[in-house]
Amino acid sequence: MENIPVYHASVIQAAPVFFNKAQTIDKIQTLARQAAQQEKSGLILFPEVFIPGYPRGLIFGTRVGGRSAEGREMFLSYWQNAIEVPGPECSQLASLAKEINAWLVIGVTEKDKISDTLYCTLLYFSPQGMLALKHRKLKPTAAERILWGEGDGTDLNVLDTPIGKLGGLICWENYMPLARTALYQQGIEIYLAPTADCRNSWLASLEHIACEGRCFVLGCNQILKAELYPESLRNTLDIAHSSLPSTGGSVIFSPLGKVLAGPLFDNEGILTAEIDHREIVKAKMDFDVIGHYARNDVFDLIWKRQTLK
Repeated sequence: MENIPVYHASVIQAAPVFFNKAQTIDKIQTLARQAAQQEKSGLILFPEVFIPGYPRGLIFGTRVGGRSAEGREMFLSYWQNAIEVPGPECSQLASLAKEINAWLVIGVTEKDKISDTLYCTLLYFSPQGMLALKHRKLKPTAAERILWGEGDGTDLNVLDTPIGKLGGLICWENYMPLARTALYQQGIEIYLAPTADCRNSWLASLEHIACEGRCFVLGCNQILKAELYPESLRNTLDIAHSSLPSTGGSVIFSPLGKVLAGPLFDNEGILTAEIDHREIVKAKMDFDVIGHYARNDVFDLIWKRQTLK
């Protein structure tokens, strides 16, 4: 930790080009370059399933016990705009990370090459242009299960990088105490929490995680309004549904739960904060969740971790 330089980290709150992976990647390139050049960021985080967008308000023609032909067509369109990992879009993002010389972390909908199942996935690209980690969401929430399969936990990893121990969970995975504990036990220092939740209760959860883990926490959400959907989908939206609009709420917390940037609501924008690892040490003086506060004589996490694929 003593050799880790102070650097800038950014979260990018924006709207994807919904159901269009090519144009969304173009937008990612523009925003990532902006964060690297103007904010001098060594770590850049995009929201959950930014490619091809979080499908708020869409039910894909489903009812309990029934599916419609129109809903299957909608699913096909979403599937066609998901990305394979590895794959051509993945290579574009890796090249972008190398170009801007920064860690680039992006939420995507991943299309499995063999099974065709979709997954809510978080991709970590190194400044060397390599895919360093792929994490699949362990448990899609509620109607998300129509779209995404479950991760198997083999990728619940923390990366030991030159900018610190980097990892995270996707949206409501962060409500799973044992999943958080698995990250804490690996010494996580920079905790990434891309999401689709824009409520105040979510901000409270991120503040708690910062205090619990004594780590920097980066929360990142997308902006999404009905008018941003393709015209072909707008007629299927329930615009009165509480899930619309997504107002954002991206934020960065210190290891003591202090807001360093944000929260940002209603608009697109880039939030940036200084990451100084000395703040982690100072925060652990009175609480270290895997150290002097762990009580390993009382508690033990049994993690059914498999060999990494």
